[in-house]
Amino acid sequence: MAIRRTKTAPSNPGMWDFPGGDLEFGEDAMDGIIREIREESGLEVKETKPFDIESHINKEGDFWVTIAYSAQAVHGEVFLSNEHDEYKWLDSGEFLKLESAAKIKRFVNNLNTR
Repeated sequence: MAIRRTKTAPSNPGMWDFPGGDLEFGEDAMDGIIREIREESGLEVKETKPFDIESHINKEGDFWVTIAYSAQAVHGEVFLSNEHDEYKWLDSGEFLKLESAAKIKRFVNNLNTR
């Protein structure tokens, strides 16, 4: 499932993304992924599996690590958080046609080569 960031989002406004977000200090990464999916989409998931990782230092000098994962929705009822204004169920080819960050497109391409 792809979600679109609102036009007022602090980063990548109006761009398509996937549910996710920041881990809490000391939080287990897999628990954090499941929590963020629930918070941003309302979905409960299973079979959550990391498949790629990216790290960089942003222009403010902060170090960021992004874990890309796949998951299977347990149910399809979506409730978006106020951070997003639209969602779509897409295959990877359809997603790649949408406007999204280069890092996210790289993750989608890497998912296709697994």
